[in-house]
Amino acid sequence: MRPHYRWQLRSRTLDLGPRTLIMGVLNVTPDSFSDGGRYFEPRAAIEHALALLDGGADFLDIGGESTRPGAAAVSGQPAVPAEEELRRVMPVIEELLHRRPQVIVSIDTYKASVARAAVEAGAEIANDVSGLRWDVEMASTLAGLRCGVVLMHMRGRPAEWRSLPPLTDPIGLVSRELREGAAAAVAAGIARERIMLDPGFGFGKSFDENYPLLAHFEELHQLGFPLLAGVSRKSFIGRTLASNGSDAPPQERLYGSLAALTAAILKGAHIVRVHNVKAAAQAAKIADAIARTP
Repeated sequence: MRPHYRWQLRSRTLDLGPRTLIMGVLNVTPDSFSDGGRYFEPRAAIEHALALLDGGADFLDIGGESTRPGAAAVSGQPAVPAEEELRRVMPVIEELLHRRPQVIVSIDTYKASVARAAVEAGAEIANDVSGLRWDVEMASTLAGLRCGVVLMHMRGRPAEWRSLPPLTDPIGLVSRELREGAAAAVAAGIARERIMLDPGFGFGKSFDENYPLLAHFEELHQLGFPLLAGVSRKSFIGRTLASNGSDAPPQERLYGSLAALTAAILKGAHIVRVHNVKAAAQAAKIADAIARTP
């Protein structure tokens, strides 16, 4: 049984544990690995966001910069400047909150200025794939904003992933570095009850390093924080589903994603971050029913 938490967001508190919550992914980018820029234009993004909500999403995670494998950010410089990221995401956030004032919006960014603008516009959560490491202003900014915070684990930067040395103990490394990241966040003034941890499936982990992380996911509960799992359409699923020497493309990874999602829930994930919301919500209901059975 996964532990229960009360997660404090910007203006509300969520009970975590009784059921799995669904975070729908909305990439407002021209180069997303998962949807190829289908929702780059604001109108398309809004329509898709509403469809995700109607399909059962409890949150929407809105991002304006792709962190796909090989993304161009190098030497500490962002692939997308903050001004451009804001131009992409802010009209979507503002219009979405206008149409659905009660929706819980997460801003997927590692830039303090983007997080500040989104939260001040009404976003409840900042989801930082760098774990507060890429922008020196991020930790203090989020502490001041008093919003929910997702700290994700990542090895290196996307442009470096193919050259990273192999991991001998994925769950050990991720546990240790998440613990250090959470401690640094608390030291910077972010309250413990606002923090969610994400082991970062696929982010600097090679194909065969993701399965030990998933198989031993429950060990992350020792860190004492709620857990988010983002396995949807990840490349390790595509590799496992390969046929004729080619990985399954992102659009053909639904069933594999649902299998990985179910495993994560049975191992104790509180939130799953997904692209196919309706299918994921149905799978989560079954997994929850199994997990609740004595």
